[in-house]
Amino acid sequence: MTHSIDIRMLHELLSGGGGITLLDVRRRADHESNPQRISGAAWLDPEKIETWIKHLPAGNPTVVYCARGGSVSQSVADRLRREGIDTVFLEG
Repeated sequence: MTHSIDIRMLHELLSGGGGITLLDVRRRADHESNPQRISGAAWLDPEKIETWIKHLPAGNPTVVYCARGGSVSQSVADRLRREGIDTVFLEG
């Protein structure tokens, strides 16, 4: 099973019309220093995952990204998958 996608694959998902949940999970400091997001993404504080995880739309595949496609998005994706949410992280 693929746990990551690249920007090309994300573009295909977004332009395909299928419902996906796109989450910006950069740490608060990274988000505050550059609040711009990928169009359609919601910023959610990764430190508060236990609060917001139960409010995610059921049945939608989820894509998460952070500042560099590193440990934050990977750990959030792992946590969401443990809850049964089909999740990948954006590389890079």
